[in-house]
Amino acid sequence: MTESELGGAIRSEGETATVFAGDYLNKLTGEMIERECRRRLAEGCREIVVNFSRTEIVNSIGVSILLGVIDSARGAGAKVVFSDLNQSTIELFDMLGVTKHVDLVN
Repeated sequence: MTESELGGAIRSEGETATVFAGDYLNKLTGEMIERECRRRLAEGCREIVVNFSRTEIVNSIGVSILLGVIDSARGAGAKVVFSDLNQSTIELFDMLGVTKHVDLVN
């Protein structure tokens, strides 16, 4: 299975990088996302968009890794946007307080 099949596929436009989370956000896919986000931030990216259009399940380790990405972006002066979330993922992120630290778009 390739990295793009697991998650972590990325697209860049200017100072914005879009990372696709894959169908199951767990430790493996979360670490791929984190690695790509950190690399893009180091290259000067000012906005990270995490696209959840393919994501069906997010586990607790995945949430923890996303919080690390948010913290890294904040430290680099960049913002994080979550896009294309399903309703259950929005509810999970709301309940855990994650949505207070990111912008949501559909």
